[in-house]
Amino acid sequence: MTEAPARRTPGTPCWVSLIVHGLSTTEDFYAGLFGWEFAPGPDQLGPYVRASIGGRVVAGIGQLPSDRLLPVAWTTYLASDDADATAELIRSCGGTVAVGPLDTGEAGRLAVAADPGGAVFGIWQAAAHLGTALSGTHGTPVWNELLTRETSTVCKFYQTVFGYEAEAIVSAGFDYQTLRLRGRPVASLHGVGHALPRDRGPHWMTYFEVDDTDATARRVVDLGGYVLQPPRDGSFGRIATVADPEGAVFTIVRSPDRL
Repeated sequence: MTEAPARRTPGTPCWVSLIVHGLSTTEDFYAGLFGWEFAPGPDQLGPYVRASIGGRVVAGIGQLPSDRLLPVAWTTYLASDDADATAELIRSCGGTVAVGPLDTGEAGRLAVAADPGGAVFGIWQAAAHLGTALSGTHGTPVWNELLTRETSTVCKFYQTVFGYEAEAIVSAGFDYQTLRLRGRPVASLHGVGHALPRDRGPHWMTYFEVDDTDATARRVVDLGGYVLQPPRDGSFGRIATVADPEGAVFTIVRSPDRL
């Protein structure tokens, strides 16, 4: 178990957030799955709680207004030293900014944007709230991956906006790029072509670390969620793709380097 760094290099995934219709029932699901505890967070965008493990925050969950029928999905937030400047750069590079930039009390400043392919992501300019404060243990975000149709065009967008170095895996029929900052891998892009779900389009996927992938997948079902891709061995470890009761999709993984 390791603590996350205090302040992230711009472009580093630093927070994940979920906006749902039923806040209390979603809290029950993730408390049962990951052992999360909840405390109120900034409410500029409506009711919102921060999830924590052992007193260290790991994720956020908010509630949609009753008249908003938006897709329920986990959103990856990327660190920024200046949310306004990043938002302008996103627009100039062919992306869109749907929310903000706006202040969230003393926590920081955020924006919600989409890349040219339509994948939604957040921007976080930290103040009092630096982002996810724990990593490497059950229930913590461990990786973020963009699933898109093809990586070459959208990779240029993220490189221009955030300064990533991209490392492509050259293999017939496999379109994959690792994004690095100062030589350290921080996220990945995976082009899946027509295998992209029709009802979702391009999207960022959050990976959560678990102690036992198979047992956690069974627990998802017991708690009212769904297993979309059953446990299997992959390059990241043993993984499964699942969804919570409202349909928010995420991946669970037992990393191979955990003792």
